Amino acid sequence: MRSRASVSVLTSCWFSVCLVFNCRVPVAAEHEFRVTFAESVHAKPFTGRVYLFFSKDARKEPRLGPDWFRPEPFVALDVTDWKPGSPVTIHSSKTERLLAFPKPLAELELDGLRVQAVARFNPWERVVGNGAGNGFSEVRPVTEADATAAADAKPLVIDHVVAPRKFEDSPWSKLLEFRSELLSRFHGRDVTQRGCVTLPASYEKSPERRYPVIFTIPGFGGTHFEGRRTSAVDESNERGVEFIRVMLDPSCPLGHHVFADSANNGPVGTALVTEFLPELDRRFRTVAQPTARFLTGHSSGGWSSLWVQVTYPGAFGGTWSTAPDPVDFRDFQRINLYQASDNMYFTDTAGKEMRPLARRGDQVALWYRDFDRMEEVLGPGGQLHSFEAVFSLKGDDGRPVRLWDRQAGKTDQAVAKTWEQYDIRLVLERNWSTLAPKLRGKLHVIMGDQDTFYLEGATKLLKESLEKLSSDAVVELVPGKDHFTLYTPELLRRIRAEMTTEFLRNHEP
Repeated sequence: MRSRASVSVLTSCWFSVCLVFNCRVPVAAEHEFRVTFAESVHAKPFTGRVYLFFSKDARKEPRLGPDWFRPEPFVALDVTDWKPGSPVTIHSSKTERLLAFPKPLAELELDGLRVQAVARFNPWERVVGNGAGNGFSEVRPVTEADATAAADAKPLVIDHVVAPRKFEDSPWSKLLEFRSELLSRFHGRDVTQRGCVTLPASYEKSPERRYPVIFTIPGFGGTHFEGRRTSAVDESNERGVEFIRVMLDPSCPLGHHVFADSANNGPVGTALVTEFLPELDRRFRTVAQPTARFLTGHSSGGWSSLWVQVTYPGAFGGTWSTAPDPVDFRDFQRINLYQASDNMYFTDTAGKEMRPLARRGDQVALWYRDFDRMEEVLGPGGQLHSFEAVFSLKGDDGRPVRLWDRQAGKTDQAVAKTWEQYDIRLVLERNWSTLAPKLRGKLHVIMGDQDTFYLEGATKLLKESLEKLSSDAVVELVPGKDHFTLYTPELLRRIRAEMTTEFLRNHEP
């Protein structure tokens, strides 16, 4: 899930969607849009997905949606060998295999909306409308000519390309980027590892001094860019301890790889420990010892930081993981993955209600069925797809094996069995005799008891399991806090103070 810091960037993933696969529906209006792309933005024929994003918000381009909690309509079509300058027609009732959200294009009320076309030219980019290398058109209003399929309707010409985002070093934040041999070999193309390294205030003034390191893993949609600063971190720690901070980049074409080695994303965890850590220690004045490395992260970053600590217990000195994604798959956002059911994802166990995915207070804000269908229209890279990319095996078609049937909602128990290797509670229980001495004093998990995405249930189960194992792990359920209100400046200061204490226990400042 997302970190609080990435909400504004990534409120773009959980909403209502309706897939339309050449089905007959009542036609409210005969809308037709013609889309072309310029040779200047993509010289070769294109095979992939093209989109139309609609919005009534004049303050932003439609392609920058959809918003998780305030979604607007969009449609998508897969094309093959689409040539530059050649029009593709998207018609509300005549275009086959048209995907649409939140309902069929023929049923959408488009009056007063603006439209923008996008082509997903870059297959390695998770983000659609604002993903580097993807193409987009100018924004124009939906006109009467579109509604009547008139010959004089203005076509949408994809003649712009999203430029790669550039990281600008500052006196305090530096980009650490290099080619990963492990990941490049796995994917058969050049793959880089990235991180934003933020230096402490005394770094330049004390050239002989070395520093402990805090590694932060952002939540879903977050990248290393979130760590960039233009001023020194204001910290007053016990005995003058200061930290180098590293904001890691967990993004990948299939979503958030959570630094867990997987069949689809490759050896991302191994690459972190065997490639990134040595490169960081080589370029910066770190205390290059496990007892001087600390992990933290929120949401998907919370799960990641806990996973990395458990998987590589000798490489880090402790984790402070906040609001982690499900850490016990017996409560995967209120779903027991190991319990067979005809419809686990779209209804409750009584089969009476749609299954909620997010809430605001006592009100359901997102439903599993709607959010899943939205992701189907967007394509690879969404949150639910991201879970499958990490936890599932690779299928015969080269894609992650699906955990549940997208039409019926039924969980595939054979696939769920393969997910056990990523169930943190199970990993701890099955390997506790080996892990216990290596993790002593290193596990800290903090969760609001009213988590927005229903993540508190899994954390409660983990807490119970660790108590039965007689672990000294600190697992807290904070009363009244949700996914976002949990993450406060006070909590961050407390975490830093605890990291400082742990560092001083093993090192002189």
